[in-house]
Amino acid sequence: MAAQGVSRRERVRQTTLAEIRAAARRLLIEQGPQAVTINAVAREMGMSGPALYHYFSGHEELVGAVTADFFRELIQVLESARDAYPRGEHGPRLMAACRAMRRWAIANPAEYRWVFASPITADRQPGSARELAGSDFEQVFLEEVTELWESRPFPVPAPEELDPSIREQLAAYAASAGVGLPVEAIHVFLSCWIRLDGLLCMEMLNQLDFFYSDLEPVFEDCLREIAPKLGLDYVATPAGPSEGT
Repeated sequence: MAAQGVSRRERVRQTTLAEIRAAARRLLIEQGPQAVTINAVAREMGMSGPALYHYFSGHEELVGAVTADFFRELIQVLESARDAYPRGEHGPRLMAACRAMRRWAIANPAEYRWVFASPITADRQPGSARELAGSDFEQVFLEEVTELWESRPFPVPAPEELDPSIREQLAAYAASAGVGLPVEAIHVFLSCWIRLDGLLCMEMLNQLDFFYSDLEPVFEDCLREIAPKLGLDYVATPAGPSEGT
C-alpha cells in the first residue's frame, strides 16, 4: 500500500522534482544565475530539454520553484533563531532573526543574491510556489512586529506627516495582505527593513568591500540604530553558541 495514500508514481515524480531543483541550485552556485536554463538543468539531470517540460512548464516556473525552496530554507533558519527566545521577548526574537538572516546569506551568497538582489524572472502569479513562500518569509518578521505593536505600540508619525502617495500605497498593501497594522506602523517597519536588508544586499554584492573587510560590526550598528525605532532596546549577540544553531 502506498504511504499515506500517495501513489508510487507520485512519489517518483516528487523525487525527480526535488532532484531537478537541486541540479538548478548546483548550476547557480557553480556558474551563476545565467546558467540556470531548462536545457542546462536537463543536461545536469541526464535528460532532454523536452523531457524536463513534463515537470516544469518553462523557465519561469522552474525559477519560481527554486526560489520557493530558498525561501523555505531561510524561513526555517529564521524561525529557529527567533523561537530560541520566548514569545513576548520581541527585541531578542527580532534581532536573533535578523542575525540569522545575515548568517544564512553569508553561507549561501549565490542563493541570497538570487532571491533578494537579482532581477530574476520567476512565476509570481498569486498562489504560485514562489509567492506563497515569499509571503511566509514576510510573515516571520511582520507577525513579530504586529505582536509588538499590539502589546507595546512604538512611535509612529502622524498620518498627515506621511506623503499622500505613501499612505495610499501602504493602505492598499495592508488591505490586500491582511496586515493588522496601521499605515503609520507599517511605514516604520518598512523603513527599518529597507535599512537592514539594503545593507545586507550591499554586503552580498560586495559593494562595501572597498571600505570594510568585516561588516559584522556595521550590521550590529544597523540593529542598534533601528531598535529604538520599534521601541526596543538593542540586544547584543549572546555569548556562546550562535542563535538558532
